[in-house]
Amino acid sequence: MAALGSPLRTFRGLLRELRHASGRPYRETPAYRHIAAAFRAHRVTSEKLCRAQQELHFQAATYLCLLRSVREHAALHQEYHGKGERSPEEVAGLVGFRLPQQPGGKG
Repeated sequence: MAALGSPLRTFRGLLRELRHASGRPYRETPAYRHIAAAFRAHRVTSEKLCRAQQELHFQAATYLCLLRSVREHAALHQEYHGKGERSPEEVAGLVGFRLPQQPGGKG
């Protein structure tokens, strides 16, 4: 896996994905409250160095990757999913061809 980057960047990325996933304001979701509490509990302060911070950051980055991938998969599935039987003209148009015209104005 590539470098993790900043924990703040990961946190903001998670919030962005929560906004995409929820239909209501994301700050009212239990997922938001859990993520915010976990990041607050594992931050580094002047009194202590939290050893579990790197573990939390890795798990958060992995979860962010999962959420982003699921959203992108759904978008790709929506765009390219088969729409049933298509006419020959429509299939030819998808691959960039045109069907030949019949002489006499037919077709």
